[in-house]
Amino acid sequence: MKALVVFCVVVSCLASAQLVRPDKMRLGVYNPDTKHYEKQTLGQDGHDQQPHRPALLGQDGHDQQPHEQALLGGDGHDQRPHEQALLGGDNHDLRPHGQTLLGGDGHDLRPHGQALLGGDEHDLRPHGQPLLGQDGHDQRPHGKPLLGQDGHDQRPHGKALLGQDGHDQRPHGKILGQDGHDQQPHKQKSHKHNKHKARKVLGGDNHDRRAHKKLFGQGNHDYKKHVKVFGGDDHDMGHMGMFKSFMKQHNKSYKNKAEFKKRFKIFHQNMKKVHILQQNERGTAKYGPTKFADLTEREFRKMLGFQPHMKPATSSMEPAVIPEDLEAPVSFDWRKHGVVTPVKNQGMCGSCWAFSTTGNVEGQWAIKHKQLYSLSEQELVDCDATDDGCNGGLPENAYEAIAKLGGLELEDDYPYDGEDEQCHFNRSLAKVTVNGSVELPADEVAMAKWLTQNGPISIGINANALQFYVGGVSHPLKFLCNPESLDHGMLIVGYGVHTTKYLHRKQPFWIVKNSWGDDWGEQGYYRVYRGDGTCGVDQMATSAIVP
Repeated sequence: MKALVVFCVVVSCLASAQLVRPDKMRLGVYNPDTKHYEKQTLGQDGHDQQPHRPALLGQDGHDQQPHEQALLGGDGHDQRPHEQALLGGDNHDLRPHGQTLLGGDGHDLRPHGQALLGGDEHDLRPHGQPLLGQDGHDQRPHGKPLLGQDGHDQRPHGKALLGQDGHDQRPHGKILGQDGHDQQPHKQKSHKHNKHKARKVLGGDNHDRRAHKKLFGQGNHDYKKHVKVFGGDDHDMGHMGMFKSFMKQHNKSYKNKAEFKKRFKIFHQNMKKVHILQQNERGTAKYGPTKFADLTEREFRKMLGFQPHMKPATSSMEPAVIPEDLEAPVSFDWRKHGVVTPVKNQGMCGSCWAFSTTGNVEGQWAIKHKQLYSLSEQELVDCDATDDGCNGGLPENAYEAIAKLGGLELEDDYPYDGEDEQCHFNRSLAKVTVNGSVELPADEVAMAKWLTQNGPISIGINANALQFYVGGVSHPLKFLCNPESLDHGMLIVGYGVHTTKYLHRKQPFWIVKNSWGDDWGEQGYYRVYRGDGTCGVDQMATSAIVP
């Protein structure tokens, strides 16, 4: 362009040189009124002092060349294109309009022959391509509904992707919200406290990577507990509103402000663990802020008293006999047969081994004698000399201790207090006795067969996923639930098969009774995947033998 300007200036000057002497060539045209040589009025500041035959086309520094040429120039030149529609502003028409350039740097804010699609730096590429761009490009998708702002539509809308930066990680079933939460129009009225009835509300800013069953809050989002898992990265990972909701739901209170802050910090860290568990879950389990969500790992482990290292070098257990030709039903549940007592609560005492033992003996006695008793765990905590009370033990040892003691008293006669106390067993009050025990093979098919014929099974399991378990079929990866690291005693009372809602995948599971109260898990129960030794569920399965 500069070369063209120089060329035209030279041509103009040569034309002017025919009117004056050669030595006056650079002085311009002689004016007889002023008696001076004057330059042509095509130049710099103060330009165009005289009327032009062609129409005036610009401002400062505009008509640097004669108007016979269709130059479009630069630096504010030709603010209105010659005989063509207006296409832009500053630095706009940097090239002749014979080309359908869409350019960059604010060029061509209205595309040629196409509908307006945006604003600043919008159409950075020709519209023949379905590009949706970045950096605020294509705020309105081509021929599709508005989906967002600020870099929202990062990919073509032919796919079900709705953005990046954590926004809309999954398609919305229904769109709800405020404050940039859900960029789609609302089919429901705006919410008070964001109380959504929709099942698939997802959000922005790394919010809600998975669908909420219920969604609440403004500002400090989500004032109430989510039934489904929440959050990603640092969002919804235990903010203050969520913590206060947790406190209210589980009747938590703290002695002072320092303790409150401490528990909130622990809660926040635990919600990060929840996120890791949920992101790696292969089953249908949901994890969240259970009543143990404000406990450190060390505090939580006080309830994990299953101690495999206490296994005696020489075992008195017999191998379980399981007929090879026995066919187990698809599902079975001993709760339906009246041989399982209500869920109990061991409290902050590592006596899970005692509850697993009594649960097994209760079932064995009820099946054989048609009488279900609730038996005393505290008797085992206090009187089993081989095991270590609230510091842990093993069902295998407990079966033998019951036989040596002469039986178990009822819960009402020897009530549970969750503390290591002096033994005050009264043999005359014993209601049941044990005369041996069996060990089941690490074979879940065989375990299911034995259970249907003989009753509930005492097991050891890895409890890593249990602190935050809310419900569903739990199937964590091995690195999150080591099957060789058993630390919690529980009781298998049945099994079944779950079919997933959308993909119709089959998920076989065990029904496992816990001893943390009926306000944990599924009314006190845990469903864990059956068939691949998840969390070591098949590693130490045992049962008492009752006379």
